[in-house]
Amino acid sequence: MKKNILYAIMLAVGATTLLSCSSDDPDESKSVIVTPNEEQTEFDKWLEANYVIPYNIDFKYRYKETESDYKYYTVPAKYDDAVKMAHLVKYLCIESYDEVAGTDFTRRYFPKMFFLIGEWEYRNNGTIILGTAEGGRKILLSGLNYLNRAIALGAEALNEYYFKTIHHEFTHIMNQTKDIPADFQLVTGKKYVGDMWSEDPYNTEYLQNGFISAYSQHSYQEDFAEMLSMYITNDAETWNGWMEKADKAAKEKEEKTGEKQDIPSELINTKLDIIRRYMKESFNINIDVLRSTVQRRQADVVAGKVDLMDITNP
Repeated sequence: MKKNILYAIMLAVGATTLLSCSSDDPDESKSVIVTPNEEQTEFDKWLEANYVIPYNIDFKYRYKETESDYKYYTVPAKYDDAVKMAHLVKYLCIESYDEVAGTDFTRRYFPKMFFLIGEWEYRNNGTIILGTAEGGRKILLSGLNYLNRAIALGAEALNEYYFKTIHHEFTHIMNQTKDIPADFQLVTGKKYVGDMWSEDPYNTEYLQNGFISAYSQHSYQEDFAEMLSMYITNDAETWNGWMEKADKAAKEKEEKTGEKQDIPSELINTKLDIIRRYMKESFNINIDVLRSTVQRRQADVVAGKVDLMDITNP
């Protein structure tokens, strides 16, 4: 089974925290471990009404080791964090695509399973796995134990550690249905570096080389997914700032070395135009409308307009 993996360098938000608890006895009504003959909780009923019935999506918050990766030490996600994540995925991702592309699109293409774990999956090279997508069917989200800290920090942290990951992995799923255009991989085709993306100098010079993130340099498939996910989760001011920074760095390198440099903003925006065309022709999605929708919904979450713990059903 093909598995796409999104990595990121771990920043301060991923630092380990210790939580105290008032009792050693588990609250069985909020169990996050799969147990025999378990009864439906109110959260289970909410998931049935908001995920299973409308979208046929299985949102797994209880820990089941067979859904995790045996190569890493993993722990369950906390119950309250799972409730918040279920709301966030629904409001920021599923309903964004509903609004822009229609519910039929979301039902057809959105992954049919989410599985949550509490800790990141740590790699020996100093990176962490934020999420994985398997065969267009399942998305694993890690690091749920740090969700509250990300919420407190705002949209940038939420996107960096969770929602850019979901949009990235969903892009891979769409790419499995409609192939990436051949001209995309030609724009920066000689600059992909595989697993060396996290090493010096690739981990710092990616913008001036025509890539929107360090991980974009891994392959054209990851480049495509990073481009789309970062475009829709960041506003125009942030994006334009990156383009200015990229061109300035390339110009400084040219002046220092005397070697002619490509104009990185042109490379990045050429790839973006190909993505824009692909999404419109393949799925009838205008990525600029999708971006404004995602941005508006992010602002609602940051402003506290979305009750992330409400699991009442009409």
